[in-house]
Amino acid sequence: MRSNSVRDRWAGRESVVSAWLAIGNTYVAEMAGWSGVDCVTVDLQHGMIDMQTMMGMLQAISSTPAAPFVRVPACDPSLLMKVLDCGAYGVICPMIENSAQTRLFIEATRYPPAGTRSFGPARGLLYGGSDYLDNADRSIVRLAMVETALGVTALEDICSVDGLDGVFVGPSDLGLSLGKGASIEPSDPAVTSAIGRCRAVAAKHGLHAGIFCSSGTVAASRSAEGFDFLVPNSDANLFKRTIAAEVSAARQRATNRPM
Repeated sequence: MRSNSVRDRWAGRESVVSAWLAIGNTYVAEMAGWSGVDCVTVDLQHGMIDMQTMMGMLQAISSTPAAPFVRVPACDPSLLMKVLDCGAYGVICPMIENSAQTRLFIEATRYPPAGTRSFGPARGLLYGGSDYLDNADRSIVRLAMVETALGVTALEDICSVDGLDGVFVGPSDLGLSLGKGASIEPSDPAVTSAIGRCRAVAAKHGLHAGIFCSSGTVAASRSAEGFDFLVPNSDANLFKRTIAAEVSAARQRATNRPM
């Protein structure tokens, strides 16, 4: 089976950097895959992306060195199986708040007897290789998003579920759940403490810890803290930020032009 570049990086005790795509476009996906990231995550939860568009994006990512990942919109076994059949090598599941949800997530992504995934890998077989069935369970990466107060409270139980590779912190939803606003880079002590707890409990259980960041600089600082799955913002946010800055620069130049 084709190796998973994310697992390869972790095996070398290195941090993983993932692109995050909310714009449903194969060209954007291809560019992201060639940017130097270890994986590219297609966001089905908040991205403007449907399943057919996702399929094309996974195909585009597959032509690059990056591994194709997907954030699903919910812990739905049928959707989780579909995403894997489309060729995803990693799945991020949002709003996990207890061990029962975590087990449902993990079981849907593993073949019997370890799980309940139905056999029909379709494109997953094309991308992964003829020995997909024998190796998929140990190659696919599974990250549970902890982004609510209940999830933080249940971290010990969540991280104890067999088959989970790590937790992924959604700082905006976590801040909202704690009544502290939706900042990507929170400064409130309650939120920063909860984020630190996610990292610490994951490490205690020998799991990986990921987090969504506002920039590469912030991602580097999170890496220094111990997070090893880093997202330096999304394509949509980076596009908005960059185009606004360039428009502002262009207008400044026009304002200061000689008479």
